[in-house]
Amino acid sequence: MSTATRRARRSWYVYDWANSAFVTTTQTVLLAPYLTVVARRAACPDQPGECTRALSVLGVPVAPGSLALYTITAATLLSALLLPFVGALADRARHRHRLLGAFAWTGAAAATGLVALGGDRWWLGVALTLVAVVSLTCSLVVNDALLCDVSPPEERDAVSSRGWAAGYLGGFLLLALNLLLVSTPATFGLDEEWAVRLSLASAGLWWGLFTVVPVVGLRALPARPLGGLATDPAGGSVAGPLRQLGATLRGLRQHPQVLRFLLAYLVFNDGIQTVIAASSVYGQEELGFTSAQLLTTVLLVQAVAFAGALVFGRLAVRFGAQRTILGGLVLWIVVVLGAFAVPRGAFGTWLALAAVIGLVLGGTQALARSLFSRLVPRGAEAEYFSLYQAGERGTSWLGTLAFGLVAQLSGSYRPALIALLAFFVVGAVLLRRVDVAAGVQQAQRGTDPVR
Repeated sequence: MSTATRRARRSWYVYDWANSAFVTTTQTVLLAPYLTVVARRAACPDQPGECTRALSVLGVPVAPGSLALYTITAATLLSALLLPFVGALADRARHRHRLLGAFAWTGAAAATGLVALGGDRWWLGVALTLVAVVSLTCSLVVNDALLCDVSPPEERDAVSSRGWAAGYLGGFLLLALNLLLVSTPATFGLDEEWAVRLSLASAGLWWGLFTVVPVVGLRALPARPLGGLATDPAGGSVAGPLRQLGATLRGLRQHPQVLRFLLAYLVFNDGIQTVIAASSVYGQEELGFTSAQLLTTVLLVQAVAFAGALVFGRLAVRFGAQRTILGGLVLWIVVVLGAFAVPRGAFGTWLALAAVIGLVLGGTQALARSLFSRLVPRGAEAEYFSLYQAGERGTSWLGTLAFGLVAQLSGSYRPALIALLAFFVVGAVLLRRVDVAAGVQQAQRGTDPVR
């Protein structure tokens, strides 16, 4: 490996560190509760505590308590629609790092602008959240494709794992600082609301400032060949990427292992995302834990996930990524069964399960990314990673829907938790059917150069 590539790889690690601060501080912890407070204040200025009125969003009545959930849902669906086009565009870019910077800094600016979310300005929170989340997902497609540029196939498990580990560490550090600010605002001469607003802004600033490192460092990579852009008369127009995307979708039939892996990933990743999303409500409603205990749980998961990603990377070197992911899915099944059996109020047992979640969370996701990178055909990495990201977002509602329906029908969250076992079992069965060796051979043939 050349010195320039080695330097570019170290810079690439930093983007996971940069964007994870927004994911953890803003998306996971602070945005939804605070946007709900602002929405209730707008709908019921005279009684924000017990608001029974609805907001009018484009003429549609929306309960203030549901506004944040609908906003994230809209951003997810919009991302799923845009990402395939973004992938086609990235594969036609000679310098992907410039595209990474454009998406990242747009999202970071919107995330920083959330400092203005106050009073009754719920519409500002909705608009900025849409821009930030969509920009983030677009940047992740480009960043995932860059994994193929900074490492050869045999090193991607370790490289991807280090990137995920850096992300969890960065997210943990800023979240810990922001929780200190939010829990003791008077110490810093602030009220609670301003502490939240400054914390939201800090995540955007962190994301934007640290993005400078990969954008500058990845300039060391040589310019990518023009490929289809050089021979396609429509290459410089909007029609070029669209034609390329159509050709890629038609070409999926030549890469059946990619389709098998995508199906397996969409199933088991939906289970993972649902466990994470439902853990707070399960811990609060079913087990009786306080908000402080749940925040402690989030920090523990983030801290252990840093080590978990590195451990899984080393295991993949010895046993292979596919077998290591399958082992991780077995641990996810253990987590679900363990959470079902946790007695109410048993916080110590709950933290032990959180540590196991942290161990497998980063590892399974990091290795899924690196394994997929070895199956995608050369010359179309960003397009295939856009399908990877778009598929994940397009199906991420299935697990939460199943969890909510079973909880509603049974009147308890415990049976709903057991229902999630199907996602891990089915996902593991589908993953075992992927012939990685055949998929790698198919990927090495690349894509049809005639677009």
